[in-house]
Amino acid sequence: MTDLSYDIIVVGAGHAGAEAAAAAANMGAKTLLITMNLDTICQMSCNPAMGGVAKGQIVREIDALGGYSGIITDLSMIQFRMLNLSKGPAMWSPRAQCDKMLFSRNWHHQLENTQNLSLWQDEVVEVIVRDGVASGVRTRMNIHFEAKAVILTNGTFLNGTIYIGEQSWTGGRIGEGAAHGLSDQLLQMGFEVDRLKTGTPVRIDGRTIHFNRLEEQPGDVHPQKFSYTDTHPLQKQRSCFLAYTNEQTHDILRTGFDRSPLYTGRIQGTGPRYCPSIETKIVRFAGKQRHQLFVEPEGWTTHSYYLNGFSSSLPLEVQVDALHTISGFEEAKIFKPGYAIEYDYFPPTQLNYTLETKKVENLYFAGQINGTTGYEEAGCQGLMAGINAVLKIQGRPSFVLNRTQAYIGVLIDDLVTKGVDEPYRMFTSRAEYRILLRQDNADVRLTELSHNIGLASDERMRRVGEKVRYTQQLSDFVNETPVTPAEANTMLEQLDTPPIQQRVRLVNLLLRPEVDMNHLLEISPELQSQVEQLPEEVKTDVVKAAEIMLKYQRYIEKEQDVASRILKFEDIVLPDDFDYFSLQSLSYEAREKLTKMRPHTIGQASRISGVSPADVSVLLITMNHKNKPIE
Repeated sequence: MTDLSYDIIVVGAGHAGAEAAAAAANMGAKTLLITMNLDTICQMSCNPAMGGVAKGQIVREIDALGGYSGIITDLSMIQFRMLNLSKGPAMWSPRAQCDKMLFSRNWHHQLENTQNLSLWQDEVVEVIVRDGVASGVRTRMNIHFEAKAVILTNGTFLNGTIYIGEQSWTGGRIGEGAAHGLSDQLLQMGFEVDRLKTGTPVRIDGRTIHFNRLEEQPGDVHPQKFSYTDTHPLQKQRSCFLAYTNEQTHDILRTGFDRSPLYTGRIQGTGPRYCPSIETKIVRFAGKQRHQLFVEPEGWTTHSYYLNGFSSSLPLEVQVDALHTISGFEEAKIFKPGYAIEYDYFPPTQLNYTLETKKVENLYFAGQINGTTGYEEAGCQGLMAGINAVLKIQGRPSFVLNRTQAYIGVLIDDLVTKGVDEPYRMFTSRAEYRILLRQDNADVRLTELSHNIGLASDERMRRVGEKVRYTQQLSDFVNETPVTPAEANTMLEQLDTPPIQQRVRLVNLLLRPEVDMNHLLEISPELQSQVEQLPEEVKTDVVKAAEIMLKYQRYIEKEQDVASRILKFEDIVLPDDFDYFSLQSLSYEAREKLTKMRPHTIGQASRISGVSPADVSVLLITMNHKNKPIE
């Protein structure tokens, strides 16, 4: 090694580390990515899928900001489905089944070919800190790399322990070692460290599954994609399948409880509430006679299937015996057992909104190290940490998204102000302004912001500008163009909605729940001609965007109005050195929490657990006294 000095060092090459390193390098920083195994970059350790409810919105946001998760997913997917189409557009969520090996290879190829980025296989055992500032790392090979900022994205590897029944051993993933040293160092420096738990199910040999006994789940007839760039949609797809446990399955699983690390107290960390192990499900939902399982292929060329919903750390023989009671799996053979893993994480209330730690300057945490779960949640944190680390060393303003701008903003705000007591997973219900934060408009919301800091490319900005312009033109056309009863009523009668008695504008029909843009295209040659003139690469997106804009305009405007009023609180800055204990009008809990958390604005303070509306009023009055009057 001759080059030991970098601008940014990223530790760990999972989804957070890959996005962090790519973002930093693409913003011009000389970047080094260090990982314990270069052959497992962005390995899909759990289910081989990207996206899903709220998670799909995050992938679209990463893509809009200039990250790579959407592009890699498009290059690696084997099935695409848009979830929740029976609900409103705020709930629509893209999900892709991926070829897990291809996904990792595509990420590796992308990183190897990213300018300004170097890769190194080694284990980081120490962060070098000088005068309270992160200045580099020391590796297991005793190499000292210098850096202006360090980003830790260690996933489940920090003091990781794997459990299968009564057996346990150290590891970050099955077949891979754990990382030791970093947690102890950070603990000695005053960081709070805790434990969480996650798990994964058996991997099954598809040649031994009776698929004719399962319920097939094909992909969408017209599959979409994640990236706003020119990646191509799927031409062929692989199906997933549905299976179900039964009472016999549950009875067999219960026989292993006396040897379960969960129920014998050997695992102390809290597991994910919304993705529990199968043994937790049959205890928590004791009245349910069956549980749904998703049988998911892991690639184009492999026979391996992932049994989503059957995560377990029970003894191996119990897992296999229970599996054989499920219809379709009577003769199933497995490639890999299910297991649980317990690992160190750092409560994220120790972070600023940039994901820089409060205790050590220029040290950033991203991903599962912050108590989150999921590839998408990790990827967006890595992207934001990479962006902010570069901006910090360049002396530029930080880049923080608020709750009205992105699911990413919701996620980071939740982590920093509320902390976690279980692995954090994103849901649409966590976002107050979800009709503004749709999967279809992430590019419009975020690309210009990213372009302004030098990450999103000029080509991305050109595409967004084109989409906005054509969407407005099409919306104006639907708003202004009339349709006659003779043209519309046959279609309206078929949809079982009242006919019209006189000429009306197309938009009046579109506002009916039964009518969509495809129906308008059927009855209006003028509209059809307008759509045919659109560039092919934006046609589908523009038509859907115009429909949503017109159909839900009143709801969107109402939510924008509420958001703008709430944002006033985000503009009222709280001094970093403010003495909250001097305000006797604050509750004691609020004084403690505010002193510990050091929120930057009153808006952030209002979302801290333990800070009541009355406490917020006290802060507003105090800041009004110190600053200009609040309007």
